Amino acid sequence: MATNIDIIRNIGISAHIDSGKTTLTERILYYTGKIHKIEEVHGKSGVGAKMDSMELEREKGITIQSAATYCEWEVTETGSRPTHNINIIDTPGHVDFTIEVERALRVLDGAILVLCSVSGVQSQSITVDRQMRRYKVPRLAFINKMDRAGANPFRVTQQLREKLHHNPVLMEYPIGLEDKFQGVVDLVTMKAHYYDGDNGEIIRTEEIPADILDEAKKYRHELIAAVAEFDDELTNLFLEDKEAPVETIRRAVRAGALSLKLTQVFMGSAYKNKAVQHLLDGVIYYLPNPKEVVNEAHDQSKNEEKVILESTEDKPFVGLAFKLEDGRYGQLTYLRIYQGKLSKGEFITNVSNGKKVKVPRLVRMHSDEMHDIEKTSAGDIVALFGVDCASGDTFTDGTVKLTMTSMHVPDAVISLAIAPKEKAGQVNFSKALNRFTREDPTFRVHRDEESAQTIASGMGELHLEIYMERIKREYGCEVTAGAPQVAYRETIQQRGEFWYTHKKQTGGSGQFARVCGYVEPLPPDAVEQYEFVDDVAGGAIPREFIGACDKGFKEAIKKGSLIGFPVVGVRCVINDGLHHAVDSSEQAFKTAALMGFREGYEAAKPVILEPIMNVEVQAPEEFQGQVVGQLNQRRGVIQSTETVEGYLVCSAHIPLAEMFGYSTDLRSATQGKGEFTMEFQKYQAVPRATQEQMIKEFREKQAAAKK
Repeated sequence: MATNIDIIRNIGISAHIDSGKTTLTERILYYTGKIHKIEEVHGKSGVGAKMDSMELEREKGITIQSAATYCEWEVTETGSRPTHNINIIDTPGHVDFTIEVERALRVLDGAILVLCSVSGVQSQSITVDRQMRRYKVPRLAFINKMDRAGANPFRVTQQLREKLHHNPVLMEYPIGLEDKFQGVVDLVTMKAHYYDGDNGEIIRTEEIPADILDEAKKYRHELIAAVAEFDDELTNLFLEDKEAPVETIRRAVRAGALSLKLTQVFMGSAYKNKAVQHLLDGVIYYLPNPKEVVNEAHDQSKNEEKVILESTEDKPFVGLAFKLEDGRYGQLTYLRIYQGKLSKGEFITNVSNGKKVKVPRLVRMHSDEMHDIEKTSAGDIVALFGVDCASGDTFTDGTVKLTMTSMHVPDAVISLAIAPKEKAGQVNFSKALNRFTREDPTFRVHRDEESAQTIASGMGELHLEIYMERIKREYGCEVTAGAPQVAYRETIQQRGEFWYTHKKQTGGSGQFARVCGYVEPLPPDAVEQYEFVDDVAGGAIPREFIGACDKGFKEAIKKGSLIGFPVVGVRCVINDGLHHAVDSSEQAFKTAALMGFREGYEAAKPVILEPIMNVEVQAPEEFQGQVVGQLNQRRGVIQSTETVEGYLVCSAHIPLAEMFGYSTDLRSATQGKGEFTMEFQKYQAVPRATQEQMIKEFREKQAAAKK
């Protein structure tokens, strides 16, 4: 059946690790009738939450892969709205699995930002918020864990304003806090809601308790003042001090949310089954349907001209494969449909390679369960079977050549040399690496020619650890790993001139090319890390060889001469040269540029850059001395320290090379009570003594390899 696009919502649930995303999704599935029994993430039953379908996720109590599901919801106010279809993606909170959040937000229309009522806005909340901004995703905030000691939704709302620069408005007011948290006051309808029954499924609506009525009125006035600018009718009513109808307020809130100028704040306790139903109402009332979001594609037949896609069934089909998963039945391809419709058995075209493929099976995902469907249409998120493609490929019906913009893939920061323990496991080891690199663009594998080792690179220690564990469990292949290797970079500090002549005379025509110019640092805020400038005048180098010079420079920056890591932040300029009518060739100029770059590089004061991580540590405040001392020992620069409800929250910038083994040290210093999160912040030059030591070790390694 054709679905009315107005009643579809595609939402993601994102947050800092341990804010309760998976617990919240579990409650949503229960209240919408998708599951009939609630399981906890760390539940005693050992079953684990529905959305954590991987055995490893259930053991560790963390989400590793984003999981998709769908449900239906009719708002709690009787007879006010039709039943809506909601596609939900539950994303990981751990920074090591950030690509899962990126690809979910790339295809979603709205999001729920979950915040802990005690910890508030944490380091990973900031990262997730940055990702939401990148894809212009309207979001509402849900302050979870209102039953916890130290819960303070007003402080968290203030942090939304100060740390994330949102314009937050409270949509609800709490009835009691901490262990006295009973329910919420809806500030739009001015009714109090309580949640009875074993699982909070019975909603009891009453008048607002007298002791909080004045506060509720105050916050309602603030809400209307904040949203009045988004609706002319509401502005007039507000200025005339007249009571505004509920629908008018909701219309204004929705307009503010869709323009990304407003963040509505809901609150509740997913674990204690309170106020989740009204959060779902908020999703229906205030988050966009697929028609209300602008989705752009590039027309390959018109020089990548931008095209706005329309979420209607009667336009040519366009869909984006945003996630791949190798399941029991072969490759599963998650597809977001932006335009047109799709039926089982139809042929679709992969725009990246022009191949036509048949859709043998079309399913809706409910975590790891599949529900077969016959057809689907614009605005939906579905999965296909038996379709060979890469993550980020665009599919069309073949009548248009449109491609969706790809998602942002962060650079890897850590590498390990990995190998199968037994020779017999080599085949399965290769199969596993092939599969995981296809599924996860941040997991990269290459072979180091010098050491003849297989090097796996990823977003952090946990990221690589999880993949090694998965190779062992899913492919029966034990893996051994070398010491972690940091992803260093090289750059230059000043201008360096070069004047290089490449001359080679063998029998017959020789090779001759001369390139002159300089290399110089790019400004720190440059988007691209390499720039080529052609300043050659008067035909000193013929036009057909200019491209060869660019290729030579690109080849040279792959490996710097200090420690063999990529060179970043350089501008290569050629302004003169010489060619020979017979002996000059593309290869000769490519070689001359490559050697010329090395000559200029030596003169440009090259330095080694190391990744600096933003580390946020939380521990009981009695351990403040040990925590700060450890961070200083690891070359850490403390950015801020604050104490919240007896807990120290310390933020510092620390080189990644100093962070190995930190989790063990932190646990032993804080009796197991300390925890930390870490994410990439920037690249920074290493200290001089360290640089000299690294260069010496690199030279020794090279000399040993030559022997």
